[in-house]
Formats: sequence, C-alpha cells, structure tokens
Amino acid sequence: MNPNRRQMILGGGAAIALPTIIGASSAAAYTNEPSGSTVTLGFNVPQSGPYADEGNQELLAYQLAVEHLNGAGDGGMLNTFSSKVLQGNGILGKKVNFVTGDTQTNSIAARDAAKSMIEKDGAVMVSGGSTSHVATAVQGLCQEAGVIFMAGVATGKSLTGHDQVGNGFRHFVNTNLAAGAVASAASESFGFGRRAFHLTDDYSWGWEVESAMTRALEKRGWETADAVKIPLVSQDYSSILSPFLNSGADVLVLNQYGGSLVNSLTTTFQLGLREKQVDGKNIEIVVPLISQLMASMAAEKTEGVMGATNWHWKMQNDGTRAFNKSFGEKYGYPPSEAAHTCYCQTILYADAVARAGTFNPCGVVEALEGFEFYGLGNGLALYSAGNHQCYKSIPIVKGKRAPDSYFDLLDIVGEEDPCDDDSECPDDVGRSICSSGY
Repeated sequence: MNPNRRQMILGGGAAIALPTIIGASSAAAYTNEPSGSTVTLGFNVPQSGPYADEGNQELLAYQLAVEHLNGAGDGGMLNTFSSKVLQGNGILGKKVNFVTGDTQTNSIAARDAAKSMIEKDGAVMVSGGSTSHVATAVQGLCQEAGVIFMAGVATGKSLTGHDQVGNGFRHFVNTNLAAGAVASAASESFGFGRRAFHLTDDYSWGWEVESAMTRALEKRGWETADAVKIPLVSQDYSSILSPFLNSGADVLVLNQYGGSLVNSLTTTFQLGLREKQVDGKNIEIVVPLISQLMASMAAEKTEGVMGATNWHWKMQNDGTRAFNKSFGEKYGYPPSEAAHTCYCQTILYADAVARAGTFNPCGVVEALEGFEFYGLGNGLALYSAGNHQCYKSIPIVKGKRAPDSYFDLLDIVGEEDPCDDDSECPDDVGRSICSSGY
C-alpha cells in the first residue's frame, strides 16, 4: 500500500502515523488490535430524542448480526450472502462482543459516545447514526482514532463527497441517488412535462435534497414552478401550502423528513389535495426519501405518495426473505430499512476483516473498496473504491390505499437503476448492478 494512503486510513498528522486520540505511546500496530479471544464493535445509535424509534431498530439489527456472526440463531443473510468466508465462529475466530452509545441525534454527544467506545471499551469498528450531521461527526472522529466507521442511516451526499474519509463507508442510499431514482419513477408514472412545486425544510439537508430533485426532474423534462423553504419550527402548514395551490403546479415535492414531513402529509390530506386536478391532471405528491417508520407516523396520509427507500421488507429476493424470517421470528414484526442497513454494515465489515485476514484498517479498507456482492437484499451491489458509497438497486414505494397493518403502509412499485444519473456513479461502478437478476 502507498504509505500516504496508509497514513490517511490510520489517521494522524503528517509526522504522526499513530491515531491522534490514542497517542504515540501505544504499542499496538493499529488502534485496539484484538489480543485475546474476543473483539469489540461499537454501535452508536439514537437511544433518546426524536429518532429513538429508528435507533431502536438499528440496535435490534446489530444485536441480531452479532448473534449470527457468533453462530447463534438461524444465520440470517449469512446463508444468502455471496461471500462465504464467515463461518459463524465470530470474526477470525474471535467471539464478537459489542458496546452501545446514545447519539441523542446530537453531533457532540455522538462524538463523545464514539470516543468512549474506542478509548475505554476498545472498539475496533464503530457503526450507527440516524442523521447525516451525526454520521459526519462520528466519521471524522473515527478517522482521527484510526478505526473503521460503517455509517448507519445517513443520506447527505457530503458523507461520501467532500466529507469523505479513508475509514468511512456508507451502505445507505444518498440524496443524489434517491433523487435520481424517484425522479425517474415519477416521470414514467406521471408523465413528462409536469410542473413541480418544492416544499423544503430550511437547513442544509433540505437544500441538498431540493437541489438534487430539481436537477433530476428538470433533466427529465419537468418544469419547476416554485420552491418554498420551511423553517423547522413551522406549525401552520396550511398557510405554507397556499402558494402551491396558486402556482399552477400539478406535483408537490416534499423535500422533508421526520416530523415536518408528517405535518405536510397531514395537511395535504386535510386539504384534499389528492382529489384535486390542475389542467386535467391529478395532483401527485412525491417524497424523495420515505421510510417504513416515517410512513407509520403518517399512517393513511401516505396514500398515493411516491418515494424512494433504501430497502423494503416486501422485496422479492432470497436475502430479503432470509432477513425477514430471522428478524421476524426474533422480534415479532418485519424489519425496517434502518434495521436492514445496520445489519448489512456489520456483516460487510466482518466479511472484509475475514477476507483481509486482519482487523488492521488498512487491510479492511482494501477488502471493502471495489467489493461486489449479492445476497444481502438489494440485488447485485458494489462498494465503490472511488467514494466508499454502496451502489445497489433502489426500491420505489407508494402509499397503499387500504393497508392491512401498521407495517403494510407501502407497496413496492418498482426498482430503479442507481446509475441512471451517470454523473453520480464513479468509474468503478459497473452498470451490471442495475439488471443483474440476483
């Protein structure tokens, strides 16, 4: 390996190869090199605050992944994963232990929790997060510490863009990929030449999604009627939506997440927008990114709403069926996409260590970069060496008219090519991942 590349992965300044928060007195070849019969992983999730429900799903999935790695349970997606180096005897023969932290959906708290797991508990890898700003903060900390960071739920492009680091990897879809996927599906479903009105949460993530959606829709012949930024403290969404009703737009794009998205969907439902038409065209609602947990908060108000998601338990493939069975039998309900991505990240890290034959982050990075795989629920996938983003098929979902249960609010209406927008895909991402049939 190029020595400059090795230093970037291990962390530290130009004259210090050792991680800065561990200190030059460390005798280990790399941070927290396992010396006994066990290895410790750190799972850093929101256990309190607005994303605690999502964090709980992540934590359940991490626990299940550790159970499978140690040979307990039914093995889950280890049975369908294309790589066969994991044998249920831990990682490189070491039993997997784990510690947890509470990010509180706060960058400072998340960094402090990760630092404690690394310095006090000896974690050799950290995973988790439910927002991009938290993931970016923890990823930077892990880079300084010289340990691998496997991001949880985080969609901001910068995590694998200008904030990218050598030690960080993301399995979850990013904003550009989600926007390209849902724009393609919306233009096919609703027709070309539509007029879009954007309602956007007024902070960095919202701006990024609006930019990506505007670009992707205009590329497909849609016109942008207007865009309105919404302060996150807004309460009266009916007045905010009035400009849309006067804009002549026939598609409402909600560049929102969390409570603000639920509030907007509730208001559109109350105003009866789904039953209105503009110039003979039904008004449609598009959400760049929607989750099962988010849909459950809005319930029947998601009816007819189209959006992209990272994965869904209704996907028809062997990996998804295996994960549904394992997770469902243990916890009593279908897994969310947050649970799925965190389970996958744990398995992908363990597999990379096994293939590399070492926990050394230099070897792990080399094993993950350019790794092509299938059997983890999204068809054929690839971890790009160029930006450490995972590229895989992207499900498109739509709110059901008559859901059967709390977990049945969305239907899969298609799967999109992650490289439909060629400017998004690095050179090493083969177009075979889009139509592999796995």
